[in-house]
Amino acid sequence: MIEETVSTLPVPSQETREGFARMERSIAAHDETMARLGAMNAVEIGGSASADAPLAFPFTVAAWNLERCLFPEESAEHLRATGAPLVLLSEMDNGMARTGQRHTTAEIAAALGMQYAYGVEFIELGLGSDTERDFCKDDVNEKGCHGNALMASVALSRSFLVRLWGERLWFMDGGDQPRVGERLAIGGLVETEAGPFVAVSTHLESATTAAYRERQVKELIDALDAVFPGLPVLIGGDLNTGNHIGGDFEAEVLFAMSAARGFTRHGGPIDQMTTRPSLITRWPKRAMKLDWFLARGLKVGESRIVPSLDASGRPLSDHDLLTCVVEGFE
Repeated sequence: MIEETVSTLPVPSQETREGFARMERSIAAHDETMARLGAMNAVEIGGSASADAPLAFPFTVAAWNLERCLFPEESAEHLRATGAPLVLLSEMDNGMARTGQRHTTAEIAAALGMQYAYGVEFIELGLGSDTERDFCKDDVNEKGCHGNALMASVALSRSFLVRLWGERLWFMDGGDQPRVGERLAIGGLVETEAGPFVAVSTHLESATTAAYRERQVKELIDALDAVFPGLPVLIGGDLNTGNHIGGDFEAEVLFAMSAARGFTRHGGPIDQMTTRPSLITRWPKRAMKLDWFLARGLKVGESRIVPSLDASGRPLSDHDLLTCVVEGFE
């Protein structure tokens, strides 16, 4: 678990990033490089909390894979409409040509009056897929960062990053999206009127099996239990359930494993999928149910799936927004 925090993540230069493409394709070479990169070994803390008092029950939590975050202003308004004082985001660009070189997390946090914790999942070595290149006005990425975020209207404490177990799939063979990095979870303590709980935003691997994702969640829970024993926990995000197993999310062994560790799952109506066609994912072959909350030590009420369409009907992401209501501690 990484607990170092900085106000601005140090990003490797363009020359250094170009050199990553020429590296030996091995896990050892990858991890040796990762260990030297400040951007991959710290949590960026920014924004400012607008609330002075701890969260009062009940409150809403929103989790959303924003698919790069092409539209920060509209996405912030969509989140504002949920009334959620706690937001878990994934696939957030920082300094990518496809999203106008913007720090999308910082912009959404500023619009919502929230403090944020941001961690870099991948340093992108290219401009993205063919459909993403349509949005690029520049031919280089200023920073090339892509990651996850946790933000809240109250001050976060003990922010942390957990780099999830993996086989460096996007470095070894990333196709049109070569990357340095690995999936991660980012979290922190959130104060409520009953005391603190651990909030975690995560993004599991898509390009692999159910057993792979189960190990990612198991080791994440192990890390949380070691550092925050006894505290309630809420994990939320894109768990990529059903990928490479025919879309059958019920075949994900991570659910039984996490239930045995005391977690309940919440994902809106069980028959309602969470993906949709978007401006990037224009021709999806199937709809899937990828997004969930896993809760332990918390009373969770209704969970809802909110269509990720702006006022004009334009999709803001290929994932719909997921919310749940936290009613109190168990």
